[in-house]
Amino acid sequence: MLYAAICTDKPGSLEKRKANRPEHLAYLKGLGDALVLAGPFTEEDGTSMNGSLIVVEAASLEDARKLITGDPFAKAGIFASVEIRPWLWSINKPSK
Repeated sequence: MLYAAICTDKPGSLEKRKANRPEHLAYLKGLGDALVLAGPFTEEDGTSMNGSLIVVEAASLEDARKLITGDPFAKAGIFASVEIRPWLWSINKPSK
């Protein structure tokens, strides 16, 4: 099943996000096929990152939580909140 994690950064955490970004990206790439898609939310300027959308494939909500809490951003305390919800990819799903 797919799970979408909507992660919102703590105010003023942009520099901490930038400092931890290489480890964050390496972690996500290391998830292999469990990672479906990911990317940052931004401010209106389109460049100042302020959160993340991460979609993972996992056997359960608990397994999805483990993947998200293992993220270096989560471990560094960058996120003010994380909401993980089951998600159905209905439109524009790439064919395998």
